[in-house]
Amino acid sequence: MTTYSLLNAGRIVAGPDSIESITGVAADFGASKVLIISDQGVSRAGLIDRPKALLEAAGVTVTVLDETPPEPEVGQVEVIFAAARQQQYQLVVGIGGGSAMDVAKIVAVLLNNDVSLRELLDKAPIARRGTPTLMVPTTAGTGSEVTPNSIVLVPEDELKVGIVSPMLMPDCVILDPKLSVGLPPAITASTGMDALTHAIECYMSKKGNPFSEMLALKAITLIARSIRRAFTTGGDLDARHDMLLGAMYGGMCIATSSTTAVHALAYPLGGKYRIAHGVSNAILLPFVMRFNSVGNEEKFRDVALAMGLDVATLSAGQAADAMIDSLFGLNRDLEIPADLKRWNITAADLETLVEGAAKVTRLLDNNPRPMSKTDIRAIYSQLL
Repeated sequence: MTTYSLLNAGRIVAGPDSIESITGVAADFGASKVLIISDQGVSRAGLIDRPKALLEAAGVTVTVLDETPPEPEVGQVEVIFAAARQQQYQLVVGIGGGSAMDVAKIVAVLLNNDVSLRELLDKAPIARRGTPTLMVPTTAGTGSEVTPNSIVLVPEDELKVGIVSPMLMPDCVILDPKLSVGLPPAITASTGMDALTHAIECYMSKKGNPFSEMLALKAITLIARSIRRAFTTGGDLDARHDMLLGAMYGGMCIATSSTTAVHALAYPLGGKYRIAHGVSNAILLPFVMRFNSVGNEEKFRDVALAMGLDVATLSAGQAADAMIDSLFGLNRDLEIPADLKRWNITAADLETLVEGAAKVTRLLDNNPRPMSKTDIRAIYSQLL
C-alpha cells in the first residue's frame, strides 16, 4: 500500500438556509470588502441577492463580477482578474457552477502571487495561498468547491487544461440546497451526471485509496437514488440536498484520487465543439466503463450495489454488465443524447478528437485499463 492523503476545504457549512451563515464566514476572515464572482444565469435567477444583502447589512462592501462564461477561456479569465485587481479584497466568493468557482479560485490565487494565468497553465508553481475563498455551489456537479483544481479552456489548442495545486483548495464552503431548487432539468441532468462520473472514475482510478473509495461509494448512492427526482421534481429539497452532498463527495474524491479516461475523452469535446462538460461525460461514461470493466469486474459489482441495483446473486461479470446497462438507462431517463450527431461531429473529426484526448496523459495514466489511441478511436467511433 502506498501513502495516500486527503486535502479538503477548511470548513463546510451545509443544509437548508445555510447561506445565512455567510456573514459569520466573512467576519471570521475579517473581511470588510468582499468580491463575488458568478455568472449571468445565477445573477438573473436572483441567487446572488440574498448573500449580497446579508453581507451589506453587516457593513461589508460587496463587488459583484458576474460575467463568467459557461466554459471560461484564458482571455476571459484574464479580463475578470483585471477587474478584480482594481481593489483589495479580504474574501473572494464563488457563487454558481464549476466555471464560476474555478474562476474565483484562480482570481484569488492571482491576487496574492506574482504569476500570470498563462504561467499557471504552463505548470508554474503557486508560491502562496491566495485571498481567502468561500465557494457556494448552485449546481450539483463539478465538486469544485472542495477540489484543488481549476479548468480553463485554451482556444488555440482546442482543449481544456487543468491547473492543479493545493493552493487552490477553498477555505470555506456553503452547501444550501435551496439555492439549487430552480435549476432547469437539463442542467440538473448534466451536472448530476458529471458528479456521478467523478465518483465512479475516482473509485476505479489507479490512484484510488481508502478515502476515495469510501467517499465515492457514498456519492454514488446519494446521486443514484436522487438524480431522477431532482430532474423531474426540481423543488424536492431532499433530492437537491442529496445531489449537493453527492457532488461534494465526488469533488473530495478528486482531491484524493483522480478522474480517468472519461474526462480525458471529454476534454476535446468541450474544447473544440463546446459541448457542455457534464453532457460530454454522461455520453462517454457507459462506453468507457464498458471498456474498463475488463479485468475490473469486482469493482463494478461494488458500484452496482452502491447504485441500488439488484445484483447480489449475479456473478461479478453480470453485475458489471448490469451497472453499464443502468448508465445507458439513466442517460435515457435524463434525456441526455446517446451520441454526438446533434453536434455534427463526423468520422472526418475522429483523428482530431483522438489526438486531443491522447494529450491528456494526466488522466489517462490513471485509467484502470491501459488505453491506446486505437482504443480511444474505437470509443469515439461508437458515438458517431
